[in-house]
Amino acid sequence: MKLKQRVVVLCAVLLLLGLAKVFLLDGGEGSAASRRDLRAFRKMEASLALAKGARLTHTLQLPWEVAAQWVGPREVYPDDTPELAAVLHALATSRVVRADVGYKGTQLKALLVLDGGQKVVFKPKRYSRDYVVEGEPYAGYDRHNAEVAAFHLDRILGFRRAPLVVGRFVNLHAEIKPVATDQLLSTFLMQGNHTCFYGKCYYCRETEPACADGEVMEGSVTMWLPDVWPLQKHRHPWGRTYREGKLARWEYDESYCEAVKKMPPYDAGPRLLDVIDTAIFDYLIGNADRHHYESFQDDGGASMLILLDNAKR
Repeated sequence: MKLKQRVVVLCAVLLLLGLAKVFLLDGGEGSAASRRDLRAFRKMEASLALAKGARLTHTLQLPWEVAAQWVGPREVYPDDTPELAAVLHALATSRVVRADVGYKGTQLKALLVLDGGQKVVFKPKRYSRDYVVEGEPYAGYDRHNAEVAAFHLDRILGFRRAPLVVGRFVNLHAEIKPVATDQLLSTFLMQGNHTCFYGKCYYCRETEPACADGEVMEGSVTMWLPDVWPLQKHRHPWGRTYREGKLARWEYDESYCEAVKKMPPYDAGPRLLDVIDTAIFDYLIGNADRHHYESFQDDGGASMLILLDNAKR
């Protein structure tokens, strides 16, 4: 083949490849829309990025004071929150000044107070990352890393209804025991060379403690919401009975949904839509154990459904 013919063939091939890219990869006529979608995705991705080791650029307020100002009836923190990484870093690194047994509930946890007075809930690691819990959807212990993953999923979905959560390592001997209450200290024990505790809760047993790797325990730290925003507990309208052989009304009554829509606070305001959002959220995290939920107190149905206790899977 002559040189001129080869050049013509090469140009034709390049032209075909260019057309293929436009019509197949970029979507032809929809390529402009695809590019807009890609730019929007990258913008969202950039907004979700958190700088490692970030700190507040000013010292006029504690991180906890900054975070407390974010809370509103419909969000735990606003969409544009440049200080979020710094507050999360403070949760993961601030000195523990007090440690006590966890607040009421069925699962093991500890109530910690960080330097500056911020209360947090510490859930210890109970399973390895790849362990699969068998049995009923509500079987097994809470998973600390599920709390962390759920917090970031809540951010990605744009709900912003989950309190701030980070993973953290604590030295039980150096950080917790010196500042622990007698009630918490009484639940500490040793298993071999590993320091353990079993706390106080409905299912807490001395025979089933959470154990550190030596003295260092991994867990999740959930930031306590400000006291000026007291919580109110509600029974979930689509909760389970937790009784073998006994169905909840929603499992057999086809008119149940219509009945719920006529009951307060689901007959007006955003609460029913929040329940739907939460159902999607729980499906994605594998949580089938939300028998109750919390909102802010005396809200008249206007408060968000707060996404607490997301560690069942």
